[in-house]
Amino acid sequence: MAEEQDSQEKTEEPTQRKIDKSIEDGQFLTSKEMFVFTSVFISLLTLVSISALFPNFMTIWKSFFLFSLEELDYQKPYLGILKLIKIIVILTLLIGFPLLITSIITQFCVGGGIHFSPKAFNFKGNKINPLTGLKRMFSMQSLIELIKSILKVSLLGGISGVIIYFDLINIIHLSDRSLYQALKGYIILFPKLTIYLLIALAVIAMIDFIWQKHSHNEKLKMSIKEIKDEMKDTDGSPEVKQKIRRLQNEISQRTSEQSSALEDVKDASVIITNPTHFAVALKYEVGEEGAPIILAMGRGLMAEKIMYLGKEKNINIFSSPLLARALYFTGQIGKEISEDLYASVAAILAYIFKIEKGEFLEKPEIEIPSDLQFDEFGNKTVEDIV
Repeated sequence: MAEEQDSQEKTEEPTQRKIDKSIEDGQFLTSKEMFVFTSVFISLLTLVSISALFPNFMTIWKSFFLFSLEELDYQKPYLGILKLIKIIVILTLLIGFPLLITSIITQFCVGGGIHFSPKAFNFKGNKINPLTGLKRMFSMQSLIELIKSILKVSLLGGISGVIIYFDLINIIHLSDRSLYQALKGYIILFPKLTIYLLIALAVIAMIDFIWQKHSHNEKLKMSIKEIKDEMKDTDGSPEVKQKIRRLQNEISQRTSEQSSALEDVKDASVIITNPTHFAVALKYEVGEEGAPIILAMGRGLMAEKIMYLGKEKNINIFSSPLLARALYFTGQIGKEISEDLYASVAAILAYIFKIEKGEFLEKPEIEIPSDLQFDEFGNKTVEDIV
């Protein structure tokens, strides 16, 4: 019982399959605070760049509040409005496009890429369940988010308060100065405040990213039983794997036998082919008891090797697709051929022996029993597949 409980504890790192499935379900690593920091930083950088690109920005801004008689004329009342809309659109594009690119790059860096999950758009009834909503509101996650928000506001507010406190005298006397001197003092104070707040946001973003990564990894952790079940689903049950290994061993053993049997091809009486896919080398001594013996056989590359050796040793090669396949799928190396194939092989041997004596005969028609007719994959067929 204790072992079963230990196996259910989620102590193992998530597999790649579990990670991929969580992304499909819309659960991937992200950090809101990292987005806040990058967005604020790029927004300020963009504003500074815009002010550098448009040194007469104040003149443009002042033009929004100045209207000539022509613009106020009833015939052209829309000129000022169109100018305003044009500038707003340009500023929106200049600020919005960098923010869009920044959001994409941030997600690539934080979450490892842009993830689109159609399942996240599916309707979920528990989202509108009041009890589920209350449970989420008073969950540990909500409490952590509340503490994070309080700490963030306290930190940013404290930094702003400290900086303003040290410059409080200058701020109070801004009203006593001219507009130019007041703006100059403000320009000195604003960058200082901005830099310190950006540093604080960067620290908050880094802490939040580390926490979110830890939390996300903890959610995806698996128990030993889950890993075993996943391996079973991926690789198959142990019975199936054992059967596959047995078949692989049989194929390997058969290939090894076929390779070692190539040395005996020189003693063959005839080689029956398909004409290129299969080759079976048979040996039969006239006057001896028993049926012909299979010395070597193979398909594909092995068949080509058997035929090549047969040509080197001037062994007769007889093309009979159905018989070659029947011998290959029913016979074993070193064993006699099937009794049902005696007559077919005997007709070929008789033909070859007479040819070797100098007689001129027509190639015999070889008949194969219907239950021994195979295609190239070993499936039984009654058709004469060449």
